[in-house]
Amino acid sequence: MATRKQFHKTGFENNKLMKRLYRQTGKAIGDFKMIEDQDRVMVCLSGGKDSFALLDILLGLQARAPIHFELVAVNLDQQLPGFPTDVLPAYLKDKGIPFHIETQDTYSIIRRLIPENKPVCSLCSRLRRGILYRVASELGATKIALGHHRDDVLETFFLNLFYGSKIKSMPPKLKTDDGKHIVIRPLVYVKETDIERFADIQQYPLFPKNLCGAKENVQRQQIKTLIREWEKKFPGRIENIFSSLSTIVPSHLMDNRLHDFNSLAADRSIRD
Repeated sequence: MATRKQFHKTGFENNKLMKRLYRQTGKAIGDFKMIEDQDRVMVCLSGGKDSFALLDILLGLQARAPIHFELVAVNLDQQLPGFPTDVLPAYLKDKGIPFHIETQDTYSIIRRLIPENKPVCSLCSRLRRGILYRVASELGATKIALGHHRDDVLETFFLNLFYGSKIKSMPPKLKTDDGKHIVIRPLVYVKETDIERFADIQQYPLFPKNLCGAKENVQRQQIKTLIREWEKKFPGRIENIFSSLSTIVPSHLMDNRLHDFNSLAADRSIRD
């Protein structure tokens, strides 16, 4: 049984965690102008810890923000076998949060087009993205909020670096290819371990991780393990790498599209 001292310490640490999540999310929103006055933000709920936490944190910030913005939660029911259809509606109704459940049988499409034991994530992602963009238009959403966090950004950076031969990651804010939507990632400054702790405290009704049946991305899992090992062995390394993503010096890289190396010439007047 926990002592009174341990109980108070736990409460203190949980309060610190909550304040840190609000601060980091609020800073990301401010740094990249993610949410503006009169916005209608569509929060995409997958049933995982990240999207549950995103909705909770945005609700907290909404209550204390100096601007007015609306939130609407959206979940895509892809007709996966064993999908817990009643969980999210019950949770959102209890919270009093406006929501929309979009039902589209993408599961059958994927099974028809992709051979068994072949990767399905790419096609699934494209189908899901297209549906969510359509729903955003129908709901009058001005922003689409996703639950990607700091570790997702770093993992994507290293995957592109190691396997894609490019320096690229997840932007905190982007305009869709058709120019109709703005996608935001308010948790971009938040560590995954903090979200895990927060989700444990909040006791979210999380969906099973293997619900879709897709095999785990081995390369991403290897990167995730590497990042966590670095955090333990080399304090500050991950923070420095993440900071470097917003401190780019194009003239000290090798991309002619970002810096015109070909036109560089010494100033003759100074030399003479």
